[in-house]
Amino acid sequence: MSPKVIQLDPRDNVLVALTNLGNGEVVNNAGESFTLSPDVPAKHKFVTHEIAAGGEIIMYGVLVGRASKAIRQGELLTTSNVRHAAAAFHNKTETYDWSAPDVSRWRQREFLGYHRCDGQVGTRNYWLVVPLVFCENRNLQVLQDAFEEELGFVAPPVYRRHVAELVRRYREGKSPELRTREIAEADRPQRAPRVFANIDGIRFLRHEGGCGGTREDTNNLCGLLAGYIHHPNVAGATVLSLGCQHAQIPILVEEVRRRDPKFNKPLLLFEQQKSGSEFEMLSNAIRETFLALAEADKAERRPARLSHLTLGLKCGGSDGFSGISANPAIGHVADLVAGLGGRGILSEFPELCGVEQELINRCIHKEVADRFMNLMKDYADRARAVRSSFEMNPSPGNIRDGLLTDAMKSAGAAKKGGTSPVAAVLDYPEYVKEPGLNLQCTPGSDVECVTAQVGAGANIVLFTTGLGTPTGNPIAPVVKISTNSQLARRMQDIIDIDAGAIIAGEKTIKQMGEEILDFVSGVASGTIHTKAELLQQNDFIPWKRGVSL
Repeated sequence: MSPKVIQLDPRDNVLVALTNLGNGEVVNNAGESFTLSPDVPAKHKFVTHEIAAGGEIIMYGVLVGRASKAIRQGELLTTSNVRHAAAAFHNKTETYDWSAPDVSRWRQREFLGYHRCDGQVGTRNYWLVVPLVFCENRNLQVLQDAFEEELGFVAPPVYRRHVAELVRRYREGKSPELRTREIAEADRPQRAPRVFANIDGIRFLRHEGGCGGTREDTNNLCGLLAGYIHHPNVAGATVLSLGCQHAQIPILVEEVRRRDPKFNKPLLLFEQQKSGSEFEMLSNAIRETFLALAEADKAERRPARLSHLTLGLKCGGSDGFSGISANPAIGHVADLVAGLGGRGILSEFPELCGVEQELINRCIHKEVADRFMNLMKDYADRARAVRSSFEMNPSPGNIRDGLLTDAMKSAGAAKKGGTSPVAAVLDYPEYVKEPGLNLQCTPGSDVECVTAQVGAGANIVLFTTGLGTPTGNPIAPVVKISTNSQLARRMQDIIDIDAGAIIAGEKTIKQMGEEILDFVSGVASGTIHTKAELLQQNDFIPWKRGVSL
């Protein structure tokens, strides 16, 4: 029979319910019996012994909160009896010995990718159209309307057909509800034949920045866009500039050169205030982009080792099972890829609150640890400056499904980083260089974080979720992994892999991690497209620093 509860670390004074447990029910763990009060829903926690007001709540072996009032043995933890608390952190004081996983099975494994001149390997082949300022968003839309359907990259909008049918029935005096299902299933318009077989699409990075904000945000935007242009999944880019904005073309070009001094991809630059007319600028942009697409289409997939993978490690819509199933599973994937010489990017600094010391001690040397500490402190200071704090990070959905404090959420979120040494720490929007695990300063906000990870070079993102989120990215496949099987069944249209078998005791973390890496190999080769790709979930939000958690 599957266990009803789990203790995540021998030091813990809480147990996690793996299934719904009733008021007065007696459960056993490690030879001890506990009488529960009140009901303890699946994903939630109860204490193993009485805790006085102010006493420590320990989970994953770390401090995740304090009792705001006395808590009885077997009592459910809630926001009424627990408050956020996290351990302080200090300088790196010890060495870290890592036992790398056995990667012999994967050593000769290859995927089919797009090899770039700088040595990077892409898992997709996209062309970018990038506005340097929000003033160019209308022109961006004009180019999107002109290119996408004509080149066969997208099908005509299905919902437009839906509305047209509703209008027709309304004018005829008929019920508009009769054919809703038939429209969705039978009248789906077909995509035109692809003109360029080796190009996965054109991506239009619409945003609301580039002027009117802080110069720091402007420079960070240029760095982020430069990361996308430099990214191995990108063949080249068309850049639209108004001309007078803060985000100037020379800043963008400098940021591109900073990432690759020998940059040689096509970079088509158009400035409206120097073009004479909008029509002239857009006509030139269309012609030159089309010619560049024809050249980019000559690229073909070739074999590459898994060491060319850079994985973004992200969780969103997290629940009380995230740190037990899906997060440690992709942590094992991160360890396998690190053992092969690849890279992982663990971000979401507000969701590393309370586990800083563990990560500091995992840093390969003091300079890396010091940078992590300084960035964490700076982030916390910026949050306080806008009358916020890390403890405000958990969402109502997180709390409802068992993540009561930021430290509790963070302790589970950090499991995505596996156990490998921390090779480097990236400030936003720097680009990844070092093999192994990289820590990246970003908010926890789903789209801002994934946008940043891809801007740092992630060519695939592993995204765990317990509540369900459709998050995707314009240029990098986002693999969605559910923490529980109920979610996987309920939201099949967004979930790629179900890690709920770990909760059910049917698979180990190691087995699930290897299954995920097998799937990733197919995604990297283009033989598998993620649900987010199929839904065209192309989310892109630059981080305005100091505002988001």
